[in-house]
Amino acid sequence: MKVIETFLGDCLLLEPAVFSDERGHFYESFNEDRFNALAGEEVRFVQDNQSYSTRGVLRGLHFQRGDHAQAKLMRVLKGEVLDVAVDIRPGSETFGQHFSVVLSAENKLQLFIPRGFAHGFVVLSPEAEFFYKCDNYYHKESEGSIHYADPELGIDWDLEASELVISGKDRESPSFAAFRQSL
Repeated sequence: MKVIETFLGDCLLLEPAVFSDERGHFYESFNEDRFNALAGEEVRFVQDNQSYSTRGVLRGLHFQRGDHAQAKLMRVLKGEVLDVAVDIRPGSETFGQHFSVVLSAENKLQLFIPRGFAHGFVVLSPEAEFFYKCDNYYHKESEGSIHYADPELGIDWDLEASELVISGKDRESPSFAAFRQSL
């Protein structure tokens, strides 16, 4: 597995070694020892999540606070998404900056987002199966969100606003300025 560092430092893009022949392909999608060596820290994943969405569905920007913060390892099993991580760690040199990457079943890339980041994705293909591991259990009382279209963040979701399918909850998410004031 190859690691591609991002400008957000602790967010890592992982590219697996894929072995292909006339029968198809094989790759190791996760190996705890190898992953921890590449990440430079011990991460113990305890929960797997999977979602199915159609083109234009945008989920995010979500995070968990305090003791319930989550590191995540994302990948796409079917289709293609634009995956976005926003640094919300107070005092970080990249606070408020985001990294985005296309994850797809075809490119097999995985994005590791450590604790202290908000996360979101939008489906670019007709449909997508999105899969991710978390190092902490979901805790409803600790969930938070930031508005996906906050102009201060300036995220380009690669689709027109009219194409986006967004939950009422995500439409009502607070601004990044409101999030900063809550710190």
